[in-house]
Amino acid sequence: MENKQTLKRVAAIHDLSGFGKCSLTVALPILSAAGIEASALPTAILSTHTGGIDGYTYLDTTSEMRPFTRHWQSLGLHFDAIYSGFLGSFEQLDIVGEFFDAFRREDNLILVDPVMADNGELYKIFTPAFAAGMRSLCERAGIIVPNITEATLLLGESYHPGPYEKPYIQGLLHRLSLLGPRQIVLTGVYFDDAQLGVATFDSQSGETAYNLAARIPGYYHGTGDVYASALLAGLMNGFSLHESAGIAVRYTAGSIQRTYEAGSDIRFGVNFEQGFPALLHDLHLV
Repeated sequence: MENKQTLKRVAAIHDLSGFGKCSLTVALPILSAAGIEASALPTAILSTHTGGIDGYTYLDTTSEMRPFTRHWQSLGLHFDAIYSGFLGSFEQLDIVGEFFDAFRREDNLILVDPVMADNGELYKIFTPAFAAGMRSLCERAGIIVPNITEATLLLGESYHPGPYEKPYIQGLLHRLSLLGPRQIVLTGVYFDDAQLGVATFDSQSGETAYNLAARIPGYYHGTGDVYASALLAGLMNGFSLHESAGIAVRYTAGSIQRTYEAGSDIRFGVNFEQGFPALLHDLHLV
């Protein structure tokens, strides 16, 4: 039966890679497939993504971000969610904070994916001072989706490689919630070598939960963007934080599994496209 409801609208603030599945080239199709109107505010335009690929072009779009914001304001646009990812500079942190102020409402969701580090290290283009700036942005969000490296940077703590114990993960979740966001989704959580997934915490209910899937060999670029986009798709379709986290884990794990089985070049991202039927079934849209 056709859904007659008004589409929910998300502002996605990410970079755009012409080739390679990450950021906007992942967020826009996933949100659109989930029945959500997705609007893009690009933070940079690249010929390819940067993970494992050399010689890419990079166009900084900082100068266009405030004009985007002003034009959208002049149109009287509203957004049911604001979703930020990779930001390339301190100025962009300030601009996105201004965007939050311009479009924040009592009933909309602000999700920050603090893309800046992995495997115990900051990305080469960032400094510890940038991590402090990202912390300020996360303080203004309703939900944040850091990996464990990013979580420790936001908290000013030392990184410890896994496998982890639940008391340590629960401590991270609680301390992250003290920054301000009501809900935390911590990615890259594992307690053994067999499974990998996420831990969630809602400070209002006090509930901590886990969603894990079988670990698949290899390191796959863009999976954080796949995960956060599917998580937001669940939340925008009325699912709880725990339910949305599970939907996103299943979808991301399936995307990785298809890529692994096909033997595709993992630098170019995962096969998320052929997982749309399962995602829509999980979202009760088919």
